[in-house]
Amino acid sequence: MSINYNAEPLLHVEGLKQHFRISRTYTTKAVDGISFDIWEGETYGLVGESGSGKSTTGRAIIRLYDPTAGKIVFDGHDISGKLSTEDEKFLRQNMQMIFQDPMACLNPRKKVRDIIAQGLTINHLYSSKEELDEKVYEILDKVGLSREHATRYPQQFSGGQRQRIGIARALVMNPKLVIADEAISALDVSIQAQVVNLMRDLQDELGITYMFIAHDLSMVKYISDRIGVMHLGYIVETGTTDEIFQNPIHPYTRSLLSAIPHPNPVVEKARVALTYDKEKEGVDYSLGTLHKLTNTHSVLATEEEFAKWNSGSHSY
Repeated sequence: MSINYNAEPLLHVEGLKQHFRISRTYTTKAVDGISFDIWEGETYGLVGESGSGKSTTGRAIIRLYDPTAGKIVFDGHDISGKLSTEDEKFLRQNMQMIFQDPMACLNPRKKVRDIIAQGLTINHLYSSKEELDEKVYEILDKVGLSREHATRYPQQFSGGQRQRIGIARALVMNPKLVIADEAISALDVSIQAQVVNLMRDLQDELGITYMFIAHDLSMVKYISDRIGVMHLGYIVETGTTDEIFQNPIHPYTRSLLSAIPHPNPVVEKARVALTYDKEKEGVDYSLGTLHKLTNTHSVLATEEEFAKWNSGSHSY
């Protein structure tokens, strides 16, 4: 599916902040003023180490949290601030989330059929019990599970199968945008590839847009059209997959890329993992502005930092 970057983006996020008040004197700034767009039919990868604010961003966009500040526009609907009944209904039907832990997010007391059908039941998106069952069986087929699985409970499945149930639950609503929050990190490597390939096939077939949150860069490289690199609540660099891997500018992006193991033992032996210490480098993200290298590639930096970082070419 070709992506029209001249069209209006499906999701527009501007100046999103998500702060959590821990005590009277301390507030954690999990997300501190990020902006990005996601276009219809693409996969936008959001990467960064644990604690960088990736999952919080996903949860704020789907409104599991109330954002502290910022603007979120989804398919022409403003879903920041207090949601009207119509906007909430639109959001719940057209944006879905695949959670990180495939066991914790499935109700162990419910059968698979009821778990998958829950969204359809709540929103009354069916006319008869037969149609509801048919929709559940159809999505089970699509994610590689059989109809017999519908009457079982989550604990009777392996991790990979549970994650497929989570994917089926999200996709049965036929959403425009799916936020996959570390959807494969709890799975074995061989199962990870299966689940990612399944997500790609379903994207080609159904035209879904993904926001893919992960810390495994090699997997993000494989699935994403564009990548946003997040660190300590800020998106420090964003670009197409090729731009991020062929010409990383921000030292944090470089350090992430240098940590990817290489399958060739000769190359792996010579690989040097770079370290990045924000304090040592004296980088203050709040002072940085976005510097564009191309229409799609931009870096958060001050003028001096940008000049320094952009002086050499780097490829991974």
